[in-house]
Amino acid sequence: MKFSRIDRRMTENYFFRKFQCGLSKKDTAELCFKNVSTVTKWDKGRKIPPECRRLMRIHKGLELSSIDNRWQGWKIVNGLLCNDGGLSLSPEQILTGYALLEISAESDREVKLKVIKMARILSSLL
Repeated sequence: MKFSRIDRRMTENYFFRKFQCGLSKKDTAELCFKNVSTVTKWDKGRKIPPECRRLMRIHKGLELSSIDNRWQGWKIVNGLLCNDGGLSLSPEQILTGYALLEISAESDREVKLKVIKMARILSSLL
């Protein structure tokens, strides 16, 4: 019995979609408003449109700087907003920080310090 050889080379597009972005064919198709057969063609080497590639990178959190240059060095990792300096923020932390900025005035420096100190104590208990 003779078996035909199947070409199973891993293309750059397949690697990008599957391993860099962590997307299934179905998820990619839905994200890019395409069908699964189009994604299959990309996996085999057909060019991924730049807007779809960007959506995939943004979805994975690899490209926040495409939204605005002020996000340069920031990405989303496991649901946290992270920067190159090692700072990681949860959505709750961002909202809390924003709320603190909204309710404070420059004369409230002592109150801010007490609130931050209490927040750190509470954080260590969790």
